Amino acid sequence: MSPAVTLGLFAAWALHDAEEVAFGPRWIRENVPALRKRFPQVPDSVWQFMETFDDREFRAAVGVMAVIVAAAAASGHRTGGRSAFFQGALNGFGLHGVMHLAQAAAARGYTPGSATSPVIVIPFTLWARARLRRAGLLRPVSVRDAVSGAAVAGAATVVSHAVARTLIRMS
Repeated sequence: MSPAVTLGLFAAWALHDAEEVAFGPRWIRENVPALRKRFPQVPDSVWQFMETFDDREFRAAVGVMAVIVAAAAASGHRTGGRSAFFQGALNGFGLHGVMHLAQAAAARGYTPGSATSPVIVIPFTLWARARLRRAGLLRPVSVRDAVSGAAVAGAATVVSHAVARTLIRMS
């Protein structure tokens, strides 16, 4: 399998997360108060968490996630694209892009990650899955797999922020 498919996951992720690093923390600071009013059904703990992390913590969390995505891409490269870890991360990456577009729709405007999702995240995921499918390597994905993948991606995000918060407090 071409390194463009396997290692390309990390490259596409890095381009996408560069947008999030550049705009995420500032956007959150500026928009959480209005979002909190618009979405009162969201638990206060979510808003409080979002209000407490700063630029350093956000960048550190992205760094932790970089290790996870790099490991998935390397696993895919090492196995010629067969790795379940790689394919799960690829699927999670694509779903992540869809979630960014849903967030932008809910916020009625730009949200960090929504600019690169339709031009990098989703197209790369579809292209890489098509290449894996043509090579006979793509594992079938059920609804359960998609839900599980989204849960793993969410857990990786939570872990990334928890590790980042710990590292920042230790420094």
